[in-house]
Formats: sequence, structure tokens, C-alpha cells
Amino acid sequence: MTYSPAKSFKARRLLPWVVAITLLLVFSGSLVHLLTESWWFESVGYASVFWVRIKWQLALGVGSFVVYGGVLWANYQIARQITRDRVYRFLSRYSDPAQRQQIERFTHLGVAGLVFLLSLGVALRASSAWQTVLQFLNPTEFGTPDPIFQRDIGFYMFKLPLWQGLQDNLLGLLVWSLLLASAVYALKGEVRPERGWKYFLTGEAKAHLCLLLAAIAALLAVGFWLDRFSLLYSDSGVIFGAGYTDVHARLQSFWLMGFVTLAVAALFLIALGRSGFSLPIFGIVIYLGVLVLVNGMYPWVQQNFVVEPNELTMERPYIEHNIAFTREAYNLTSVVSEPFPANNSLDRAVIDANEPTIGNIRLWDYAPLLSTYKQLQEIRLYYNFEDVDVDRYTLNGDYRQVTLSARELPVEQLPPEAQNWINRQLKFTHGFGIVMSPVNQVTPNGLPDFFIRNVPPVSTVDLPLDQPRLYYGESTDNYIFTGANTDEFDYPQGDTNAAYRYTGAGGVPLNSWLRRLAYAFDLGNVRVLISNYFSPTTRIHYHRLITERVRQVAPFLTYDSDPYPAVIDGRIKWILDGYTSSDRYPYSEPLNRRTDMVSLVENTNPLMRNGVNYIRDAVKVFVDAYDGSLEFYARDRDDPLLATYSQIFPNLFKPIEELPANYREHLRYPLDIFTVQAQMYRAYHMENPEVFYNREDLWRFPEHGEEGAAEPMEPYYVIMKLPQLEGEEFMQILPFTPANRDNMIAWMAGGSDGDNYGKLLLYEFPKQELVFGPTQIEARISQTPEISEQLTLWSQQGSGVIRGTLLVIPVEQSLLYVQPIYLRADQGELPALQRVIVAYSDRVVMRETLTQSLDAIFGDAVAPPPTPAVPGTEPAPPSTVSDLVQSALESYQSGQQALQQGDWQRYGEAQQQLERALQELNQQNP
Repeated sequence: MTYSPAKSFKARRLLPWVVAITLLLVFSGSLVHLLTESWWFESVGYASVFWVRIKWQLALGVGSFVVYGGVLWANYQIARQITRDRVYRFLSRYSDPAQRQQIERFTHLGVAGLVFLLSLGVALRASSAWQTVLQFLNPTEFGTPDPIFQRDIGFYMFKLPLWQGLQDNLLGLLVWSLLLASAVYALKGEVRPERGWKYFLTGEAKAHLCLLLAAIAALLAVGFWLDRFSLLYSDSGVIFGAGYTDVHARLQSFWLMGFVTLAVAALFLIALGRSGFSLPIFGIVIYLGVLVLVNGMYPWVQQNFVVEPNELTMERPYIEHNIAFTREAYNLTSVVSEPFPANNSLDRAVIDANEPTIGNIRLWDYAPLLSTYKQLQEIRLYYNFEDVDVDRYTLNGDYRQVTLSARELPVEQLPPEAQNWINRQLKFTHGFGIVMSPVNQVTPNGLPDFFIRNVPPVSTVDLPLDQPRLYYGESTDNYIFTGANTDEFDYPQGDTNAAYRYTGAGGVPLNSWLRRLAYAFDLGNVRVLISNYFSPTTRIHYHRLITERVRQVAPFLTYDSDPYPAVIDGRIKWILDGYTSSDRYPYSEPLNRRTDMVSLVENTNPLMRNGVNYIRDAVKVFVDAYDGSLEFYARDRDDPLLATYSQIFPNLFKPIEELPANYREHLRYPLDIFTVQAQMYRAYHMENPEVFYNREDLWRFPEHGEEGAAEPMEPYYVIMKLPQLEGEEFMQILPFTPANRDNMIAWMAGGSDGDNYGKLLLYEFPKQELVFGPTQIEARISQTPEISEQLTLWSQQGSGVIRGTLLVIPVEQSLLYVQPIYLRADQGELPALQRVIVAYSDRVVMRETLTQSLDAIFGDAVAPPPTPAVPGTEPAPPSTVSDLVQSALESYQSGQQALQQGDWQRYGEAQQQLERALQELNQQNP
């Protein structure tokens, strides 16, 4: 191989250009994406939030790159300078000096590449720590000191994570510097093993490595000092947090290890002026010995021979810390406990006096109702109802609990032959309207009695929906364009389709070639640049999924798993609950710590899958379904985490006092956080350390469902009047049973209305009384002959029997149990409400309606006196034409379903109902 100086010179000149072009190609996508994201944040009005994040990400990334790369490169250059008179050992095989020089130059470039990659990795990691740094710079005190070190909780939430991160990264930097310098000394023959282990390294090389080792030892000492605070997150004892062994053994061992490590660092510094490595090696041996004996053996001996024989006595104060701090972290200290006698004092008069509660008992479970919505109201194959939500409205003067679902249009449901760019991005851009039905009403065919239905929406209540289009939702995850030179599909209209042109302010304007070029590059689709469908008024809409859209703006919040729609001011608004959460609260039990004290309920709650041990219902987010506009309202101003975020982003949150009243009417205390609090309260209602330690009063969620397929009951919303309230309110409730028994022990309620929003109430039953739990009531239902025989008969006739969720409904000082029964054909997807079971005291009945079941137990209701007719007026027709058409359609569908099942009795009933509907139609349209 012949070395050419000319070629080497050209290579050196080309190298910077090659590196620059490579970096440009690697990072061009990120830079363009950064540009398009800045336009998106500008379009939603939160550009300041975006630039705060980008400024700190760039500062941390660039700063870390420079510091890390600079220190590594400096140590490499020091090692090269010290060994300048030596050559790498592997070059001894080359006799040509020029060739040696070229290989050494490539080795130098290889080291530069390694330093670059290491620094880049650290820079990317550091840039992602922008939240940690900003929290460190904007701390808020909690006003509560920890019980061991007497430091405010804010230190653990905002300060400690950065100190630990800095120590970890600096330690890594020094270790890499040590490895890099050691490699140079070894490869250049500065290390001489033949001199013996005391003198294998001498002179300046030894001094360099001793300084690095001393710095590493000093950082390890800092790590031991910081590890003291991590004891408050210890999970090695009977509780989460520092226990007796942690405080009386591990804490002392950390102090001792810190001093020993500092002594080792001093020995490395002393070794600078002495020959040999005897002192540092002696120090390392002492360090390892102390580490094994003091940090390992001593805590083990303390735990096994001192603590465990007297565990309750030794751990009592630490159990108290765990109880107190867990209750505070999950806001369980605000739970108000009241006795609930469950005295079976209901009669007809009490039932009639609580008509708002009885009239809002939910008879429709989410799963069967979603199937029914899909069958009756999706209208076309491309529409979709993602899920069913619960809310309340004042409709026609009545306070009603309703179920509703948004009719979205996920383009994935278009037929395969329609899956093209025009349809996906320009034509099928939005869903249309919602369906809404009361929770307690059904048609004669057992189907939902819709308040709002069809496309365009048809409403039977005073709830205007002026803008029913949904460009943003729960299943709209593709980007689209509006304002193009073509009509959008609006909704089906007989044999044709209605067309529409977007008139809102949502989306990012594509009003220049630069923007079209940038989005073409970012999306990887040249059509954005060359398509003739685009005009100066075209807008691109993306981040259309509600949770993803909100998370783009505020990724530091944890969001509820269930955004829900509400009709407000004639528009559809999505409401999403945002939580401040952390896993850094001392002594607080994490949600994912699986013990017999706090075993998890498996569901879709994201909080259950993370190590969260502090949470607050802090933020309410509203997203307009038409234009995608976002509004963040700070609900919990007392939350220190939210106060810190408000300092970091002063223009992000609006005070909850500015939330309009008609928006406030639709706030719900979220199911996710209520489930979390109820989950923790099962164990942490026990405030006595001895009772807590012995698990004497551990609760669990009741189970419901058939034997072998039982599941823990989830909270459910009701409208009811609590004993201490003046009127009915919207709330969620959940019963509790003892850990090893099925009888009910208590139930919890979380308010959602007015001043009672977020207030947690616990009603405990007398422990000497037997109050049936859901499992016991379901067993009684199965043992009631007339009920079990009828359910068996339906199953034998080919119908699928669906037993709905058993609801426990408190009414004044007593309990009602209500369970709906649905029927579905084996080959069908249209569940119909067939019967309602009511259990009270020692009676269990099943009738066609809730009213009939209540009448069977409490006697017939007293009919209200007839309202005298106003002279000169005619009675209103019993139904509107649209109602009668809907009833006729449902009767026909029910009859066809019965015909397929061979249920001739039900088929005849459906035909009679169809005939009545047609006769009424004929009377109204002679």
C-alpha cells in the first residue's frame, strides 16, 4: 500500500464537508418537523409554551454536548500529550513513517467520532430532562416536612431528581474519561506490568489517572450522601418508605460509606506525590470490605435479629409515617365518614319522594348500549361510535342523567377500493353529530329511547346542536386538509351525499409554498406540494386525537383514559381531565406496588400501570370538536405541582373562576382518580398502626358477574340525594366489602356538582348488621326459581342472555339493588332490554320495567290527579311523526330478530306494536 500526501490532503479538506452534509441529512427531518410543530403551536395559541420547551431543550442539549465532549476530548488530549514520545504498539508492524502517521490520524478521527457519539447521546438525554430542570428552577413548597430529615416535600419533588441526575451523568463522564485515557496509556506502552503491581504506572500518566480516580471517588461519596434521601422510597420493609432498618442501619452505612469513599479519594490525591499504587489499592480494598460488611451484612443482621422478632413495636412509627403520607398524597384526608344504618325503611311514599333518584337509575350498561348504538345509529359503514359516556343535562326542565356517544368517521373503515389519498385526506374529513338517550328509558321493544339521533341530528329535547361536525375526536388519527378546491363529504342524504366546505379557524394555514414544501417533507408526501386541489385558504389538520392533541401542549400532565363529549352553546366540546402526578412523594404507597394491602384493579386506567404515588385532579381541558381549539383551566390552585407548572408556563392555564357556568355544569369528578382513591382507601382507611399492620379491616371492591367470570365492580355515576344534601346531585359511587367476605361494609361517593365537586363521602354500615353485597344479591337472584327458569328458557330458545351490572342504589337510609337483563340473538348484535330485576330486603322480583318491579315490591304508585284542560285548546298528539317512524322501525327490527330466533310470541307482540305505530302515523297524516 502506497501512501499519497496529496490524497491525504484532499481527504482532510473533504472531511468537514462530508461531516456537515451527513449531519444535515441526519437532522434535516428533525429541523423541518420542528418548524411545522412551531406552526401548529401558533395555530392553537400556545406558541409561548412551545418555545419555552425548545429553548431549554436546546440549551440543555448543546450545553451537555459541549461539556461532555470537551471533558472527554481534554482528557484524551492530555493522555496524548503525556505519551507524545511514544507510538501505538499496533503501529510497530508498519515500517513506513508516512503510513504510521496516516493510521495514527485515522485512529485520532475514530476517537473523535467516539467522543462525538457519546456526547450526542448525553445531549439527547439531557434535552429530554427539561421538565426536571425547570421544576428545579421553579420549586413550590408543600409546607410539609418529611419525618426523617425534616426537609420540605418540595425538595424531593423538585430538587432531588436533578441532583441525582447530575451526579449520575458526571460519574459517567469521569468513568468514560478514565477508560479513554487508560486506553491511550495502555496502547502506547505507558503501562508496564513487568514492573509489578505497585509500579506498573508512573509519572504524569499515573498522576492523570489518580486525579480521575479521586474525582470518581468524590462523586461516589456524593452519591452515598444523596442515597440517604432515597431511603424514603425504600420498599424493603413492611411498608413503603424508610423503616427501622433503613433508619438505624442503612442510613448509618451510607454516612460511613461516604466518609470511606472520601478517604479513598484523599489516598488517590496523596499518591500523586509518592511512587507506587500501594495507598490507592489499599483504600480500594478497605472500601470493598466496608461495602460488603456495613452496606450489606449489617442491615441484614439488624432486620433479621432485631426487627423481625419485634416487628410491630419497631416499625410502629414508620407505619404511622406511611399511613399519614399516603393519605395526604392521594388526598384521602378529605374523606368525610358518616354512618349509614341500612335500615330497610323504604315504602311507597319514600320511593315516590325520591323520584329524581329512582328516575335516573341507569338501566343501560355501556357494552350492550354501544352495540345497540352501532346497530341503530351508525347509519353507514364508515361511521363509528368509539365508546359510550355518561353526563347530565337539564332537559325540558328536568335534571336527567344521559348516555351519549359521538358519531366519528375513522377513514380506516372506508371500503378497500375507497382507500385513496383524495378520500382519506380531502373528502372524508369529519364525523357528524351525537346520539343521546336517557339512562332509564326504553322503547316498547327494549331499545334506547333517543333524545338525539340520526344524521342530521333530530332532537326531542331543548338542546340545540348548531354545529354537529367533528373534525377532532377519539378515533380521528389521520391528517386532513380543509379549504381545498373540492367539496368534503358531509353526510349521506338518501341516494346522494351532502357536501360541505370548512369555515372554521382550526388547522394550520398552508398559505405559502414554504409551508407546503415543509409539510410535504415532514409527511413524506409530495402531493402536498404539487396537488392542484390546494389553494391559499387550505388548512392542514393533524394531532386530531383528543388525548394526543392535549398531550402535545402539556405532556407533563397525566390524562384520564376517557375524554367525553358535551353539547355546550350548540357545539360539541370534548372534556378531558388532567392530573398532576409524581412518583417522588416520600413514604407514599405507589399504585403499582402489588401487596396484599393494595392489590390493583386491572383496567384501562393509565395511573394503575405507573409508579404514581401522588395525584391531584388539577386541570380541566376543553377541546372544540369543530375547530380543535384548546382551553386549560387550573382547578386545584392549592396543588404545589400545578403552581410550579404555572410558573414555568404562565400563559397556559386559566383560573377555574373564568370557566363559564354552562361549561362548569358538565364537569365530572373523574372515574380514574376516584378509582385510584377508592383503591388506596381500602387499606388506608385504617389509621391505627396495629390494625393496619395486622390487616384487620382490609376492604376490597365487590365482584359482580356469573361465577367463574366475576370481575371487580367499577364506580358508576348516579343522580341521587345524599342524607345531608338538600337536593339530588350527580355523583359516582362504589361499594366496599371486607377482604374475605361478600357482605357490604361501606360505600363511597364522589360529588360532581357545584360546591360539592370533588368531595369524597364514605358511608359505613353497622358492623353488627348484615348488609348484602352484590355477589350475595346475584346469588339470590340465581336462586329465585321464577327468574332462573325464565333465564334458562330464553337461553334454550337461542337468545343470548346478558345480565347487566348490578347497581347498588342508596335511597335515604336504605339500599335498592337493580340489575337489567338484556336479550340478544346468537347471530345478532342488537341487545334489547328485556327485564329489570329489583332486590330489596328479602324480596327479589323481575318485571318488564323498573316501574313494574318497584310496584311489585312497594305497591302501585299513586297516579297524580289529571291536569284540567285549558278551555279552547286541543290535546297535543301523543307523538311526533319522527318518533312514530322510529318506533315503527324498531318494532320491525325487533320482529325480524324474534322471527330469526323462532320466538313467535315476541314476533306477534312486535307486529302489534308496528301496527299501532302505523295507525297513529295514518291518523296524523290523513
